[in-house]
Amino acid sequence: MADPPSPPPHYDRAKEVKEFDESKTGVKGLVDSGISTIPRIFLHSPHTLPNGSDTTADPTLRIPTVDLQGVHVDRRMEIVGEIQRASEKWGFFQMVNHGIPDGVLEMMMESVVSFNELPKEEKMVFYTRDLKKKVRFNSNFDLYQSRAANWRDSLLCVMAPDPPNVDELPPVCRDITLEYSKHITKLGNTLFELLSEALGLGKDHLIGLGCTEGHVIVSHYYPACPEPHLTIGTSPHSDTDFVNVLLQDHIGGLQVRYQQHWVDVTPVPGALVVNIGDLLQLISNGRFKSVEHRVLANQVGPRVSVACFFSTGFHPSTKLYGPIKELLSDENPPKYKETTTRDYLTHYYGVGLDGKTALDHYRL
Repeated sequence: MADPPSPPPHYDRAKEVKEFDESKTGVKGLVDSGISTIPRIFLHSPHTLPNGSDTTADPTLRIPTVDLQGVHVDRRMEIVGEIQRASEKWGFFQMVNHGIPDGVLEMMMESVVSFNELPKEEKMVFYTRDLKKKVRFNSNFDLYQSRAANWRDSLLCVMAPDPPNVDELPPVCRDITLEYSKHITKLGNTLFELLSEALGLGKDHLIGLGCTEGHVIVSHYYPACPEPHLTIGTSPHSDTDFVNVLLQDHIGGLQVRYQQHWVDVTPVPGALVVNIGDLLQLISNGRFKSVEHRVLANQVGPRVSVACFFSTGFHPSTKLYGPIKELLSDENPPKYKETTTRDYLTHYYGVGLDGKTALDHYRL
């Protein structure tokens, strides 16, 4: 008589997560070790994984593109209208002729690859989960909260209002990060003027509220994945900030949820992707939409992207943000409670990448 099958070995997820984190080499370290199957901590349950049927094949569904050419002269009202429609309907748009030179964009992308391909001993110096540090390299900010890890590594740099000391930034990407930050600050001021006008407010209203005071640059590195059908690059989520400006490479994989379908955000050379964050949905009283988006894992890689989050969430402040009074009326009462950017970010970090639950917490 055959022996009964042995029970499956006990899976100690907490132990595997801790071992992965303490390696300080991230997903890139796993790939460099020559793995052909992904570790169990990266396996997502089938109902959370992307599948072909949930991605739209409708070629007419694509996020809007806004051309900023003429924004300070003859096309401003036209551009404001396009941003208004995109922010209310999609929460996403691509932005072209934005003024940041192609050479700067290319150097920024190259620096992400250069940092992540440093010898592991050089990268490990920057590996930390200490939220007080302004420069942090790690894999999955919510590694210890999430049900399954995402297939990506990230370098986060808090650039404003209090930038790090220059020598805190990795030398391989130091100069271009500082230069990119200057360009993105200037573009952010223009963008928030346009968003203010799109809400029917004075152009300086959102800037006056402090929406441009802080920004964080987060570079993501998605190594080629041996089993992309079993994991995901970034789980579905919305962003905590007022606005995110994203630079993505040519590989693609970013998708936005629209009318119960996932729509590809097709890379456009030289374009930047803009998406509304939770805090702007909150202060616009739901008029501008912060929508779910995700990034697919891929056998092609590495895919790299650079996100600039406009918020002061990493900066201690007691300033309260709630629905803008000028947008409220008897017919449009406040839909959200007030919060500080720090409290909102703390709550978001507590729940991890988990769809809209963070913003739902503040609904009245």
